[in-house]
Amino acid sequence: MTANNSRDDWWKQAVVYQVYPRSFKDVNGDGLGDIAGITEKIGYLKTLGVDAIWLSPFYPSELADGGYDVIDYRNVDPRLGTMDDFDAMVAAAHGSGLKVIVDIVPNHTSNKHRFFKEALKAGRGSAARDRYIFREGRGKNGELPPNDWQSLFGGPAWERVDDGQWYFHIFAVEQPDVNWKNPDIHEEFKETFRFWSDHGVDGFRIDVAHGLAKDFDSKSLEELGAEFSVQDQESHDGSSPMWDRPEVHDIYKEWRQVFNEYNPPRFAVAEAWVVPEHQHLYASTDELGQVFNFEFAKADWDVDQMRTAITEGLDSAARTNGSTSTWVMSNHDIPRNATRYGLPQIPSTDKHQIAKDWLLRDGKTYFEDRALGTRRARAAALLELGLPGSAYIYQGEELGLFEVPDIPWDRLEDPNAFRTSQAASDKGRDGCRVPLPWIAGDEPKPAKWDKNFGEGATFGFSPATKTDGTPAAAPHLPQPLWFKDFAADKEATDPTSMLTLYHAALKDRAELLTATGDHASLDWLDMGDDVIAYTRPAVYQGSQATFASVTNFGTAPVALPKGRILLTSAELAEDGGLPQDASAWLLLDK
Repeated sequence: MTANNSRDDWWKQAVVYQVYPRSFKDVNGDGLGDIAGITEKIGYLKTLGVDAIWLSPFYPSELADGGYDVIDYRNVDPRLGTMDDFDAMVAAAHGSGLKVIVDIVPNHTSNKHRFFKEALKAGRGSAARDRYIFREGRGKNGELPPNDWQSLFGGPAWERVDDGQWYFHIFAVEQPDVNWKNPDIHEEFKETFRFWSDHGVDGFRIDVAHGLAKDFDSKSLEELGAEFSVQDQESHDGSSPMWDRPEVHDIYKEWRQVFNEYNPPRFAVAEAWVVPEHQHLYASTDELGQVFNFEFAKADWDVDQMRTAITEGLDSAARTNGSTSTWVMSNHDIPRNATRYGLPQIPSTDKHQIAKDWLLRDGKTYFEDRALGTRRARAAALLELGLPGSAYIYQGEELGLFEVPDIPWDRLEDPNAFRTSQAASDKGRDGCRVPLPWIAGDEPKPAKWDKNFGEGATFGFSPATKTDGTPAAAPHLPQPLWFKDFAADKEATDPTSMLTLYHAALKDRAELLTATGDHASLDWLDMGDDVIAYTRPAVYQGSQATFASVTNFGTAPVALPKGRILLTSAELAEDGGLPQDASAWLLLDK
């Protein structure tokens, strides 16, 4: 166990690796990653140097939204394994000193969940129907939805059922929102937290944490529909009827009582897309404990945006009761950072909109400069991993994977891709969810249906055959042939690879920074407008030292402070200067 993970507050400094289970490792050959595949790769994760793994949903699901449509919160999808497989995975992780975090989806259930089935059967005015948000429609016979809200996945946010009532769904129609004013919902999730905690889970990631509490009664739904949009997620004053409402924090204070039943107490990290001024409310240790700082993930490769995101993340953590910052560059919901950094840098334009437009046109709208994207992703890794607080790494980020933009439309799974017309659609998030490449030698042949993708072998994602000896199924999302250059086994033997850089950075971080006990300390170094540089207290060979991280966004190389160079993301200039789009870690001379 690492020194960090021997602490009860391990999560305050943890490096957490996000596993998207269906795309991580397939052991049985059915084309879906599984729980046994995670167990098989625990050694890889331990060697990488992370402190914890976070599993995106692995529960029984119809996969209307990548597993975030949960049928049973206290079981494993049989396509991914069994509870025994889960317990074995937790035992393997804990045996290697790794903590385990699981994803909880409390804003909505699947429409196949037992509660929703009961609601449909029970009918209007029933206690079962009160567990969800049902309303009467407009029009002469209630044939129109209660208002004109559109869901985040496209199409109406209301769906009519057989008896004429309508239910609300922020996301897909298969994901009805639950009613958090109903006590049954409170008990369902408290029981869920206890269930997974009793199975050894150390923490929870809370999906849509800013969306649980809703006020659809203080005004008519028609009025609310005219004043607010489902898309308006970042409010400042708590006026939104569905996002970041003050009463959501009463729910989390209730959960904290459950978390504190365990020793050490469980923690949770909130997925809350809220203004920076509100992040700390979710991160209070009287509530969840931590919140994602998405400002860092949203930042373009721009010195001012990055500096602002870091400053706001630190300021938010400083306002909390005992929490720390979190740093996120990628996850399963946003285009991969190496691609974002390699697309054109257009001032005053949302980088994610550029990436979405690029995806919509199969990567042909803009030129993706992969060499530049890789260079910047390497620099960003050191900029991020040296910061105080927790860092969250999305699977494949450590390999430097790019987004896969040209998955054929008929192979996509994300509801974003097919809820509206193809011409107007967001092509979705599948481009960052393609199954990982593990073995370069297990190379597929060009596919008959598209020469850019592979058929047959799977870069080691799946075995050659199923357990019954028949050929393995194709991966649930197709792998591009260029994945060969990013296979984990190939990068492991390449001293210049992204994987080698992550190994070195996480080793230095663990040895120098995470045991200092000073969770929020950072001092800025003034090295000019085009440089982000900071120092932190460190421990080196048993003595106090000063760690420095320097990132150069400018065109000219910059002279590094005097000290011992630990790691650089790129080769230094001939005069020893740090070149553009590069980072360096140092121990400063006393």
